[in-house]
Amino acid sequence: MISLHMVKREELPKREQWLIRGIALMGALLAGALLLLSLGHDPLAVYRDMVVGALGSPTVRKETVKIAVPLLITAIGISLAFRMRFWNIGAEGQILMGAVCAGYFAFFQYDSMPRPLLLLVMFLAGMAGGGLYGLIPAFFKARWGTNETLFTLMLDYIALSFVKYLQNGPWKAPHSQFPKMPMLDDRARLTKVFGVHWGWILALVLVAAAYFYVTKTKQGYEIAVVGESMDTARYAGIDVRFVMIRTMVLSGALCGLAGMLQLAGSDHTITEGTAGGVGFTAITVAWMAKMDAFGMLAVSVFIAILERGADKIQTTFKIPASAAEVLTGLILFFMLGCEFFIDYKLARSREKEARA
Repeated sequence: MISLHMVKREELPKREQWLIRGIALMGALLAGALLLLSLGHDPLAVYRDMVVGALGSPTVRKETVKIAVPLLITAIGISLAFRMRFWNIGAEGQILMGAVCAGYFAFFQYDSMPRPLLLLVMFLAGMAGGGLYGLIPAFFKARWGTNETLFTLMLDYIALSFVKYLQNGPWKAPHSQFPKMPMLDDRARLTKVFGVHWGWILALVLVAAAYFYVTKTKQGYEIAVVGESMDTARYAGIDVRFVMIRTMVLSGALCGLAGMLQLAGSDHTITEGTAGGVGFTAITVAWMAKMDAFGMLAVSVFIAILERGADKIQTTFKIPASAAEVLTGLILFFMLGCEFFIDYKLARSREKEARA
C-alpha cells in the first residue's frame, strides 16, 4: 500500500524558490479575483486601485511608510526570540507598555526638560517598558519552564486592560466626556524627514544592526545554538537561561520602541488601538522572511502596501472592510504557505517502509 507523507527537501536553488513564490502570488491573485467577482467588482480595476492607493502619490506613499515602520521594528524584535525557539506572541502587549512608559514623560514631563532630552528619555523609557514586559515570561520560562506562548499571549490582554484603566482613570484627558488620553504637546512629537517621522531612518539602521548582531556576534551565535538544541548549548558551555532572558529583554525592548514611535510619531496619543494588530502581523512578516533582517524589510513594505491598498478600495469600490481583510488574508495565506513547500515536499512510500 502506498502512503503519502511530508519530508524535508534538500535546499532548492534560488531560481526554483522564487518560481514557487511567483506561482503562489499568481494563485493568491486568482483566488482574490474570484472573491472580487463574487462581490460584483472587476478584479483588475480593484488590484490597480490597491497599488495606486498605496504608491500612487507622495501623500499615500508616506502613509504606507508609516504602516511599515512599526511592523518592521516589531518583526525584528520577535525574530530574535523566534530564532531561539522562544515563541514570543506578546508583542502587542510589549508595544503598549513601551507606549505607556514613554507616554508618562510625554504627557507629564514635556515642559520640564529640553526637547532633545525629552525625546531621548521617551526613547529609553519605551525600550525599558517593552524590555521589562518581555523579561517576565522569559524569567518564568527559564526558572520554571512555563509555556511562553500562552504566557506572552495573556500578557497582551493585561497590557490592553491597563491602557483602558489609564484612559478611564489617572490619564484621562481633562474635560473630556469620553475615556481617552490627551494629545501630545508638540515638544513630545517626532520631527519629520521627507514627510515621515524619523522613525523610518531608525528602522533602516535596525535592519543593518540586526543582521550584524545575528550573523557576526557571539550573542547571535548563542541564540542560534540555543534554538537548535538547548542540550547542545549547555554542553558547549552556554548559559541557556541567561541567553533566553537577555534575548527576550532585547526582543521586548524593540517592540516597546515601536510603541514609542507610534505614540510620538503617528498617533500622538495612546488608545486601545495603538498596537493595532502590529504584534500579530509582525509574526507573519518574520516567518515569511525566514527571520532574515533584509527580508523583513521587503515583507513589511509588501504588507504595508496591502493594508494601505485595502483601505483605499473600501472607499473607491465600497467594498466592506471584512471583505478587504479577507482579500489581504488570502494573499498572505498563499505567500506564507508557499514557504512550507519550499522547505518540504510530498513523498510516497510503501506501508512496510512507512512502518520502518
